[in-house]
Amino acid sequence: MTAPALMAALAPAGGPVLVTGGAGQLATCLADRGGPRIRRLGRPAFDFDRPDSLPEAFAAVRPAAVVNAAAWTAVDAAETDPDGAARANRDGPARLARLCAEAGVPFIHVSTDYVFAGDKGAPYVEADPVSPTGVYGRTKAEGEALVLAGWERSVILRTSWVYSAGGKNFVRTMLGAGARNPTLKVVGDQVGCPTSADDLADAILAILARIEQGGWQDGLGGIFHAAGTGQTSWHGLAVAALERASRHGQRMPEVLAIRTADWPTPARRPADSRLNCDKLEGIFGLRLPAWQDSLALTVDRLMIPPTV
Repeated sequence: MTAPALMAALAPAGGPVLVTGGAGQLATCLADRGGPRIRRLGRPAFDFDRPDSLPEAFAAVRPAAVVNAAAWTAVDAAETDPDGAARANRDGPARLARLCAEAGVPFIHVSTDYVFAGDKGAPYVEADPVSPTGVYGRTKAEGEALVLAGWERSVILRTSWVYSAGGKNFVRTMLGAGARNPTLKVVGDQVGCPTSADDLADAILAILARIEQGGWQDGLGGIFHAAGTGQTSWHGLAVAALERASRHGQRMPEVLAIRTADWPTPARRPADSRLNCDKLEGIFGLRLPAWQDSLALTVDRLMIPPTV
């Protein structure tokens, strides 16, 4: 479904959709693509560090559905503030799920590939046991479990390597660095599935439309993987983004692949966090586009100035 078709599919139901995450890239894409029904809230009106703000926001919006795009995503900083990460990734989503249960409305919660250690050697399926290696992944896994325990009409979407034309993300960082430097060093031994926030937003809107049109049915709840189709390394993603930018006149730097060991970080990253997304297609009929195609669209948006 195209974004206009998704908005048309959602329009007849009429109730607002509460989207948390404020000015985050996924929340922004949902607002851009979902039309006037999307009620996007962030700090200070909605803040997981202020638990009372959750029922207050719920009462103000009276949503027909909730999408939680808010999270603690500073992976390294989570290692030194596990309590803050737990409030954002575990306790807050659990309370949102309970509020949705009390109101009887569906809940879509966004999670991450970092719930896995990355040592399987094959794409992860939803039934694989979680094995996080850091605070971020652990708190996200704990949040998943509490959401599922708190409300059966919850859809958890694990995604990975999210980028967009707005906000802070790897693709924008690489384009900026490539414009300033003749040589870049990028980790080449971590593999995953890059995901456009636009594509993820479209998938979320399609899930909401399916629920609204057909009503809640057994099998719609639970965990699903929702990531861009295909795989690459961080080095491969950087090269692809910079090569696309070079078509618009930006100088192409030399991009050197380095090992994870050469770029130490406080939190350990999964070496291979590829996600198998067959279940999402089987239940909802959705498969996100090839990451190369979506990346090209995003880079083009960033490189071509908007017309007045």
